[in-house]
Amino acid sequence: MIHITRTIAIDEGEIQQKFIRAPGPGGQNVNKVATAVQLRFDVVNSPSLPGDVRKRLIYLAGRRATEEGVLIIEARRFRTQERNRQDAIDRLVELIRKAAEKPKHRRKTKPTFASKSRRLETKHRKGETKRMRRPAPHLED
Repeated sequence: MIHITRTIAIDEGEIQQKFIRAPGPGGQNVNKVATAVQLRFDVVNSPSLPGDVRKRLIYLAGRRATEEGVLIIEARRFRTQERNRQDAIDRLVELIRKAAEKPKHRRKTKPTFASKSRRLETKHRKGETKRMRRPAPHLED
């Protein structure tokens, strides 16, 4: 069991891990050993996640989530399988923790009377300045 919050825990059987070859530094080792890990977590069909967390997780995942609702995380930062595997799990846990936080409800606010009057006063002053720049009207007698 992977504990994420006090109420959310994921069974390790829900996570699929596949080791692939990673690009980057490592010399000949990079061509021989599959050290990068591709972690797959089926968000849509996971019994461990509440519905609201599921929706927020898919939204936060962005391009990392497939159309079927499978979250794919690739970890290739380190040179060993074990460290990459732990890195991928840590990133998954962090993403789920972020999704578990309920967003704050936004309250609509109105501009204050003073801010409205300041804005109108500024508009009036700018208009007055532009009026003063105009050429004087020709008075014909």
